[in-house]
Amino acid sequence: MINIIVARDEQGGIGKDNKLLCHISADLKRFKALTMGHDLIMGRKTFESLPGLLPGRRHLVVTSQADYAKGRAGIVIYHSVDELRCQLDEKKEYFVIGGASMYEAFLPVADRLYITEIHARFEADTYFPAEDEAQWECAKREDYEVTRSNKYSFSFVDYTRKKDKDQ
Repeated sequence: MINIIVARDEQGGIGKDNKLLCHISADLKRFKALTMGHDLIMGRKTFESLPGLLPGRRHLVVTSQADYAKGRAGIVIYHSVDELRCQLDEKKEYFVIGGASMYEAFLPVADRLYITEIHARFEADTYFPAEDEAQWECAKREDYEVTRSNKYSFSFVDYTRKKDKDQ
């Protein structure tokens, strides 16, 4: 099962200068809770933006750099999305965590979207690709207002891919 997890602003922005657009503690906690124990799929730049290896999760990194991270423990390198997709186990659950090219590559085959919708606009240089809303149905939505610990209002919105009526 392929899951996509992302925090995006009102314009679809997801990052600037290889960093998150803002810090929302609840979003980071949700990310950890949902992804713990599962393999994470990411591009090289997303991997490099992490504070280090995320405990309890295997890191599957796609890069075109032939000798990137040779011998580095904790990550598995793939040199194309196709190479990675051929190795995925249908019985396992995976989380695509970025960046934009990974989201674009996996959106057509994803089963679920876990989106944190940030109710604000930021200066961004990286964007989440537009999803075809006709293919998705909202399974759950939780809205959060601005508080002392949350500088921005946001929503956790979970989508599942609509099943084809012929299946």
